[in-house]
Amino acid sequence: MIAPYLDRASVVLFSGGRGGASIARGLLGVPDLDLSVLINGYDNGQSTGALRRYLPGMLGPSDFRKNLLLHLHGGDPRQEALKGVLDHRLPARATRKDLDRLADGLARGTAYGMLPPRTRAAVARDLSVLTEALDDRPGLELGDCALGNLVFAGAYLRLGRDFNAAIRSCAEAFESPARLVNVTGGENAFLVALKQDGRLLADEADIVAPQDAVAISDLFLLDRPVTPRRRAVLEALPDEHRRRVLARGGAEISLNPEAGDAVAHADLIVYGPGTPHSSLLPSYLTPGIADAIAVSRAAAKVFVVNIEDDHDVQGLDARALVNRTLRYLGDPRNERRMVTHVLCHAGSAGTGSAAPEGPAGSAGTGPRWVTADLEDPRRPGVHSGTRTVAALARIVGETSLLGTG
Repeated sequence: MIAPYLDRASVVLFSGGRGGASIARGLLGVPDLDLSVLINGYDNGQSTGALRRYLPGMLGPSDFRKNLLLHLHGGDPRQEALKGVLDHRLPARATRKDLDRLADGLARGTAYGMLPPRTRAAVARDLSVLTEALDDRPGLELGDCALGNLVFAGAYLRLGRDFNAAIRSCAEAFESPARLVNVTGGENAFLVALKQDGRLLADEADIVAPQDAVAISDLFLLDRPVTPRRRAVLEALPDEHRRRVLARGGAEISLNPEAGDAVAHADLIVYGPGTPHSSLLPSYLTPGIADAIAVSRAAAKVFVVNIEDDHDVQGLDARALVNRTLRYLGDPRNERRMVTHVLCHAGSAGTGSAAPEGPAGSAGTGPRWVTADLEDPRRPGVHSGTRTVAALARIVGETSLLGTG
């Protein structure tokens, strides 16, 4: 029984696009639970990268779009229409005529006919803003673009290029029951990484791509993308010099006050599963987020281990990923109790196959390792929302009863 430990609780889930989706859905099933999903906007692949090139200064909307799907289920024509708009992709060789035809169908009600009127009006409005921008300045690569990303781009332009305002607008239009929050103030930044042998992964798309066995060692948030010419210059430098140059090129980002407030008032903080070096660890680099977590009233701060490994975790086990989380939060010995528990699936073939022999952090401050059956029996490798939320509730209950955190 989940109640009473999570009923009416405030929960913060650090997440990416899909890795934590099943857990988020499970949390949304708890009566009166208030869920804030904290996400970063450093996605730079495929259609998202095309949008960011077309609209310099805009972060990537893709992971926010994916989280707008959390409450949508098959079988309900209205929800199917909402999901259809968010997931619809233009043809691989789409032209402006393809976009105009779709936008016209949405405005007239001939496309996705069961779309709620309020959502239809918002989608038509924001697509109109984007098409007006395309009239003034063509050049956006529309092939394979997600329609939801284009709606987001229109909202971004309509709201004075305010990324976080666009998130709120789209969340309202698509009736999201979760609060979707960008972890930063919306400042533009580009994610790059170095591997342990000094090799450069020049953008987020490189980071999430299939990797060799050499582990990623460092992440950087830059104020501009790494162009092919700049990449060649960086790769010609000695390893330590390359690291120093990347560190000097850091973007100036700030903590979104909405994110800080959600963390401060959370009863439970969950470091969700996903692609660590793209979706999760970069969020922990946000100035001020560590202090907010440290002073949060949360009874438990739980790191949920992936059931199966992503491409970016080559050479890293669960303990290494917990330690890396603590390192990016500025608390490598866990002296500020940034992570109180590590929750891993029993019998996983990935990084979370078993608790390590020794805890992360220094003696006496290491998180408690908890093992449970967390896998969805219908979808191997994916967390069961019901099972994982039940395990989180037990952790909160035990922690509350013991009076520790």
